[in-house]
Amino acid sequence: MSAGRFEKLMSPGQIGRIKTKNRIIKTANGTSYIEHETGFVGDRALAYYEALAKGGIGMLIVESCGVEYPLACQHFEAQFRLDNDDKIPSYTKLAEVVHKHGCPIMVQFQHAGPWNPTGLLPERDTKAASALTKEELPGPDFAVPRAMTHDEVKEMIEIWVEAGVRAWKAGFDGVEINGGTCHQINTFLSRIWNKREDEYGPQSFENRARFMAEIIRETKRRTSPDFTVTCLINIREYNHPRATTMEEGVALALEMEKAGADAIQCRAHIYGHREGLLQPDRLFYPEPNPMVFDMLKDLDWSRKGHGATSTLTMAVKKAGVKVPVWAAGRLNWDLGERFLREGRMDFIPMVRRLLADHDLPNKVFSGHVEDVRPCQGCVYCMDVRNKNRPLECRVNPHCGREAVLANQPAARKKKVMVIGGGPGGMQAALSSALRGHDVTLYDKHSKLGGLLPIAALVKDLETDVILDCIRWYKLQMQKAGVKLQLKTLVTPELVKQEKPDAVIVATGGIVKIPEIPGINKRNVMILTKLDALLYMVGPKLAAWGSKYIPFSMPIGKRVVIMGGEHHACELGEFLTKRGRKVTIVNPGEVWAEGMTVDDREFLMPWFKRKGVVLYSGAKFERVTDEGLVITTKEGETKTIVADTVLPSTLLKQNLDMVEKLKDIVPEIYTVGSCFKPEPDIMVDAIYAGAKAGHEV
Repeated sequence: MSAGRFEKLMSPGQIGRIKTKNRIIKTANGTSYIEHETGFVGDRALAYYEALAKGGIGMLIVESCGVEYPLACQHFEAQFRLDNDDKIPSYTKLAEVVHKHGCPIMVQFQHAGPWNPTGLLPERDTKAASALTKEELPGPDFAVPRAMTHDEVKEMIEIWVEAGVRAWKAGFDGVEINGGTCHQINTFLSRIWNKREDEYGPQSFENRARFMAEIIRETKRRTSPDFTVTCLINIREYNHPRATTMEEGVALALEMEKAGADAIQCRAHIYGHREGLLQPDRLFYPEPNPMVFDMLKDLDWSRKGHGATSTLTMAVKKAGVKVPVWAAGRLNWDLGERFLREGRMDFIPMVRRLLADHDLPNKVFSGHVEDVRPCQGCVYCMDVRNKNRPLECRVNPHCGREAVLANQPAARKKKVMVIGGGPGGMQAALSSALRGHDVTLYDKHSKLGGLLPIAALVKDLETDVILDCIRWYKLQMQKAGVKLQLKTLVTPELVKQEKPDAVIVATGGIVKIPEIPGINKRNVMILTKLDALLYMVGPKLAAWGSKYIPFSMPIGKRVVIMGGEHHACELGEFLTKRGRKVTIVNPGEVWAEGMTVDDREFLMPWFKRKGVVLYSGAKFERVTDEGLVITTKEGETKTIVADTVLPSTLLKQNLDMVEKLKDIVPEIYTVGSCFKPEPDIMVDAIYAGAKAGHEV
């Protein structure tokens, strides 16, 4: 047990009348797991939330749930909503499966108001505290709103309260009222939006808070004394002259406590960026922007964004707020314990880490931190959600597939050969072994990881977590009984000798080299040729050496990269940071495909600031001693002068091993890039590995 190390984190807590067994809260995040046509909570959502509750969290807050439909839902039919009584029975099932594991459950209610972060919403009757013109909007992610009349304000308060009553009837322990980010309630709280002249206007903190305060008070009055009502508000806003200051946010928090809020989740928001400050750690990609961080100087950036918003909770507590407070922001168990001991927060919120491993609390509290699947912090989860697709985790293939990919014991134990030690192969071996099969993983290299070491070298912000992922797989395979045969080239003869019942082929794709004159010249470098260096010194040392010892990397000063997908752009970023003059030639029109939208929105302007030259819609003609000859989309023939030419296009299918083995073994499964090379991202390989392990 870890009672001493995590004494505060493991201690019971109380929020209103809710008693928690520990201080970890799974805060709300959208999933798109709702049944789209009906809005009911179906089997997928039930399995997902039950797995989280079973994993040992202290309390669960169900994702952003619209109080009316469709106006409250920025994700339209993909979003939870409790807008009428017909949905109560399905929400009752949700409360029951969570309570079954001794976990309290709340639901976060929200109304999108003018917010349209996906850009996918149809034109509709958008209302806010006040009318704003398009020119007055504080960013590109909003619809132009009209002002609510006084009667509409009262009607909207009733809509919020009725949703809370439905949650109470469904058996929930409480509700969180979301007035943060740029949702409807914040248009009353923030002077950016609120220009009203009645009692809901910005003339005083009491008036600004009145809309939310009335929702809190009336919800508590119409439910029961045992029903907990908490709130989420912006304590600080940025990038607008009328943005909420820290002093204003603290004053609003005091008003919410006065209204009866049982706890306050504190948030910061920056206008002009789609995700605001929901994931402050991602502001370090591709590298810190001094102008941005100068603006955000009252947050804590000492840990690269981890716990950055803890300054908000400290300010609220210092002002005398007595109810529990917390603020999300890439917290882990160690930082959580520290913040609790220091009195910065009363509970520790987590989202991304719990998506990566639903059992995180149980593993941490039982003294098995090393078994927690490492979250990459990549926000792939949020990226797919913002496209209204079902949420996925890059490293956890079971997230959202808890029922269909359950590791049930196999009907018959089989001897399984897995060929390839990349992420797909490692997951296939692990899933197969956990179901009781006799599994051996083969790889021709001396170390596991496949292309992950190259990714760890190139992706500066994620180097450590990618390497942690490899270490985690190695440990979990060892515990599951997977045998490793490294430095072993698998041949049909070896397979005949081993006589497996099933083979899982995860050999990776083939590098797609453009077939143009001169491609075999000495100034052309294929990235996989870096394998020897990586396996000798490791990606972390190689990354350090490439940055601080320029001659340690066998790439010239002037570089042209062939390709425009995420691999090519990340490589361009890596080389630019190491002093290379970079040109990227994209035969397509879309840049950085496979990268999250937010990272792409940070990277492309960064390229411009750094002088990276970009060509789209270009055709590769030939490689010469001078560099790469292209035809631009305007039809001009141009020579890109370069010391090194780097092809970085997508992989192509590699079914050679499948063809060789199809008549030798009774069962063959293909995983990852060898079968499906596009879009060639880690999440697809890991899911395919889990699926093969589930089916074998």
